[in-house]
Formats: sequence, C-alpha cells, structure tokens
Amino acid sequence: MDYPSGTPTGTVDAPGAVTSPTAAAVAASLPAHAASQPRGDTKLVDQAQPPPQSKHNQGLSPGKQVLQQPQGAGATAARGSPHSHAVAGLTAQTSGGKSSAMAATVSPADANLGLHIANRLVEVGCTTCFAVPGDFNLLLLDQLLKQPELSLVWCCNELNAGYAADGYARKRGVGCLCVTFCVGGFSALNAVAGAYSEDLPLIVISGGPNSQDHASNRILHHTTGANEYGQQLRAFREVTCCQVVIQHIEDAHMLLDTAISEAMLKRKPVYIEVACNLADLTHPSFARPPVPYALASSHTNAASLEAAVEAAVEWLGAGVKPLLLAGVRTRPPRARQAMLALAAASRYPVAVMPDAKAMFPEDHPQYVGMYWGPVSTPCVCEVVESSDIVVCVGGVWTDYSTAGYSLLLKPEKMLRVDTNRVTLGSGPTFGCIVMADFLEALAARVTPNDTGHVIYKRMALPPSEPPPQGEGELLRTNVLFKHIQHMLTPSTSLISEVGDSWFNTLKLRLPAGCEYELQMRYGSIGWSVGAVLGYGVAERQTAPDRRLVACIGDGSFQMTAQEVSTMLRYGLDPIIFLINNGGYTIEVEIHDGPYNVIKNWDYTGMVRALHNGQGKLWTAEARTEPELQAAIAEALKRRGELCFIMVVTHRDDCSKELLEWGSRVAAANSRKPPSAGQGGGH
Repeated sequence: MDYPSGTPTGTVDAPGAVTSPTAAAVAASLPAHAASQPRGDTKLVDQAQPPPQSKHNQGLSPGKQVLQQPQGAGATAARGSPHSHAVAGLTAQTSGGKSSAMAATVSPADANLGLHIANRLVEVGCTTCFAVPGDFNLLLLDQLLKQPELSLVWCCNELNAGYAADGYARKRGVGCLCVTFCVGGFSALNAVAGAYSEDLPLIVISGGPNSQDHASNRILHHTTGANEYGQQLRAFREVTCCQVVIQHIEDAHMLLDTAISEAMLKRKPVYIEVACNLADLTHPSFARPPVPYALASSHTNAASLEAAVEAAVEWLGAGVKPLLLAGVRTRPPRARQAMLALAAASRYPVAVMPDAKAMFPEDHPQYVGMYWGPVSTPCVCEVVESSDIVVCVGGVWTDYSTAGYSLLLKPEKMLRVDTNRVTLGSGPTFGCIVMADFLEALAARVTPNDTGHVIYKRMALPPSEPPPQGEGELLRTNVLFKHIQHMLTPSTSLISEVGDSWFNTLKLRLPAGCEYELQMRYGSIGWSVGAVLGYGVAERQTAPDRRLVACIGDGSFQMTAQEVSTMLRYGLDPIIFLINNGGYTIEVEIHDGPYNVIKNWDYTGMVRALHNGQGKLWTAEARTEPELQAAIAEALKRRGELCFIMVVTHRDDCSKELLEWGSRVAAANSRKPPSAGQGGGH
C-alpha cells in the first residue's frame, strides 16, 4: 500500500495473508499463559538523574530511584521455561483471566488511540516497549506512558532498540519498538530484518506524518525529499509480514488488531504507522474492553495427517538406525514438548542444529550433541550422516548452518517436518499439517529403535578441558570458555555474539534450565548488545533470580556499545565478557585483509564513562588465567551490578571449528560463474 493520491487510507498490506482483513479484525490475540495468570511483572523504573538545571531544561522531572520487585503469585508464574508468554495455544480469553488493563470500561475522556495501543500490547504479553523519541511519535509516547503495566525503555538509538525488542521477544514471545518517521524507522530497519529472518514477532510502531499532510503536496522534514510519504512503508514491506497505516481514527481499532494478529500467527514482525495527530484522539471503539477473541490459528487436515503418519511409520519401521535432528523452528513451546514426546517414544538419538541449541534439553539421556557438518560435536557428524533416516524437525538450511553447503546429509535420507508440511525423502509431501500435531501423532505410533544411540555411546568419549596455563602466559580462548562452562547453572542465560563466540559457546554443555540465544541466520555483528538489554529486561520482569552472561567480541561491541548505558540506567546486572583480540576474527578466517583490524579502545574506561556515577557497575580486566578466575569469582558475588570483564587474547587465537568453518564458507563465497575464465565465447 502506497501513499499517492487516490489510495484509500487506513488500509492493510499483508503479503501472503490467508485471512481477510475483516476476519482478522474480528480475531485478536492473547497468549494462553498470559490470559490465565495474574500479572506480576517487575516494573522497570528509570534510574537516570536529570541534568543540572538551566534555562533550557527547567521543568524536567527527576528519574525514579528504585526497581520495584514483583509481588504475589504472579511474580513467579512466568518463571521456568523460556518464551513463557509465547503463543503456545491460542485460546479465547476467559473472564477470570483478564489483565487489569482490560478489567473495566475506560472513561470516554481517556479512550484514545495511544492508550488503546498500550492496552493491546499488555494484553498479548508485551509489557515493555523499547523506544527512541522523535517529533512524529512524541504524542503517541505520552499516551503509552499512561498504561501502568507497560514499561517504556528509552534506548540510545533505533537500531539498538530493535535489537532489544528482538532479545525481549526471544524470552517473552513478542517484542515492541516505537520510533519516529524515516530517520527513526530506517535506522531500525536492520534489526527488524534480523527479527524477520529469525521468526520473531515484533510490533514496530512508527509515528507518521499528520493525516492532513498526505494530500498537501508538501515536502516534510525527516523524509527523503519526496512529496509523498510512503518511502518508509515500502522499505518495511521487505521485512514485515503485515503493514498498516492509521490515518483515520475510525479504522484504527480494526487495523491495529489485524497487525498484531498477523505478528502472533506468523511469528514475524509487523509495521504499524500512526499519524502524529491521532494518538490522543478518542473513539467509541476504544471505550470498552476489547471483545475477547482467539486467533484463527493454523489447522491440520486430518486426512493429510493420517496419510503422513502412516507413511512415516512404515518408512521408519524399515529403518536400521534412525535419528532425530531438531532445528530452529522448534522454538514454540508446543513444538518443544512434542519433540520430547517423540524422543521418549522412539528412543532415537537426538542431535540439534547449531541455531537450535538449548531448544532440546542437553541433559536428556538421548541427546548426543550438535550437528554442524565438519564442525559438529565429536562423533555427532558421523552418527548423523551414517544414519539411514534422519527425522529433521524445523530445520533451516543456510550456508552458515551447513558450513558452506558442505554437509554430506542427503535429502533422500531425510524425513523433513516443517511448520506446515511433512516430506518423506525425495518422495511425497503432505501439506496442511501443523508440526506439533504430526510429532504428537507420530509419537503415539512409532516403534522404538535405539540402535543409533547405542552406536553413538560406543564412540563417544567423556568431555575434556584444557590444562591450566603457565604463570604469566597470555590467556587462551579455550581456557576462557573452560571457566565460562564452570559458571553455567540452571538459572543462567547465555547470549553469544556473532563471531568466534558462536563456536566456543556452542561447544558448552548447558545444564538443565540454562537458556541460550544467538542470531545465526541473519548474523548481524553488534546484535548481542541490544539483545542483552531486551532479554535482561524480560528476565528482570518475569524471572529476576536468573543471571545473564554475554560473550561479545570487541569489533561487535564497537558497533552498539551505547546500550550498556541503557542497561545501567534500568539497573540490569548481566556479566559481559568483552573479548579483546583486536579485530573481526570470524571475517579474518573467511577472508583476511587490513579492514579486519580495528582501533583498540579502553573498553573498561569507556564503560565507566557511560556509567558516570549512575547505576551500579563493576569492571575488571583479565590477561591471564588467574586474573580471569578472580574476576569471575567476584562477578558472581555482585548481584544487582552490571559486571564488565575485558579479557585479552591473541589476535590469531580462535577455535579450530572457526578455522574449518571459515575455510568452507570462504570456498562457497568464492565460487565463480560457470562461464568465468572460458573467454566468454559461444
């Protein structure tokens, strides 16, 4: 949907949508868990202090000083498994489970569009919005602040706000960011693209031009200089599954519900643009609590399911050593439970793809490790690629996850279970089948076969770790991660930045309850700093006893370092390992050059400058193993403080897996066209 004259305003642009806008408007979304539990989120409070009084800032209010802790039963209701607010089964809201935001009719004087948006966010379980103010969204932000259950986190820039919403969505099931028009939206675009690639529901709210400006033939500030204002909308079409533009208050209720429904159904970002003059307008559709509704979620065709299960049981029954392989699209909670049920019933060994780490419990007796071709967990590549049938559930095959397309796993040996279809080898495909429905039905009929697991146990060796380093020896990367392994507990959440941290953290064995996140499919360097902010906010709200640990390279940190300031501002207490090796190590191993060397920073000094006396910060530097041990021991004692540990390693010190993977990805990148070097003749 473009803005030129003649286009109806208040319209929906949802490429590939299977439901009509009218039908979608009738349905609204509410995660079942969020509907059935009283809310007990910790309310984040801004700890920032006002600047000194001057004639330019008179009237600014001081920030609040404390973090309010959750009270009552709802405080612990969401603890436990990740994504507790994700859509695990979309059911109608019951009268006994309404959010307090929906509990009573809103006064007509307060029933405005902005407050209605805030209420809807709270209703679907998104109780934080990451925002950067700008003149097109200021009035909207005023209204969002009126919803007491919605926290607004003020980020340093829109890109980081998008990364934070991404991290928040990984924990809570849905995230939100609010930006201004064009200069804000275009800045956030890269982060939203990453969420789209990673199948994360993000609600992107942008202030837009005054609704009266669209026919004015005027050029607006912040735009690209055209006299029509659809440039940001067109950009977001590429990275969102649904786009709505609210230019008429009468359409707002329907358009908002349509967009949020699409985000929850398709697990993708959506774009909502709100004209800057509408946010405080009232309308009768906002004055009553929204009608409880359920999403028209995907349904399985019973005949197709029966045929698929029948064919799968027959094929698997003839197999000698089948194996289960979990992919990243097993993230939804119901899919995870169905995987556990199938593993228990089949007794097959279970491996995971690298981007699915932690989506199957690593303490499970049938878990064998990570399959990543030549850089797999020891013995896992051999077991997977020698299996005669691999049941791959939710796998996404990219050049990164296949180590430059070098896997020896053949499609004809795979039973592929995707989000809505099942394919047996190179043969038949059965459509209209929800992943979890197929897994549950197969678990009820599969014949147990533990041959593959027995073979793995014969080959597998107990894990080993590097010996202690010599006195004064520069810290080695493998020794660093040996000690990070010892830090992990059931209440740890681990976030890994793009780079060698991937390969080192993927080798760690996660105890039961330990959570793990990385961004492999999109692989945007710098993602983790904002993601730590968002994930940390989500944990502080729902599981404040957990501790977040992040492994971030120096090159990545330089891209998004400002958001450490926001972590301090809101009292978050992650332990951040800044790995200082002088450059982009992952790119060195793919293709080296002078562009992979970066300017060294005084990283601890910079973080202290961001602190500036506000918030709680502890920093340390470690260049040897004893210094690292002392720093970790101290950081673990300092709950409630952001702990920043800079570790220094040699520029060429990286994992052997990165060396192998980098060479294979480089080979894939450097393939020449078939006609190259043949003279170009006919």
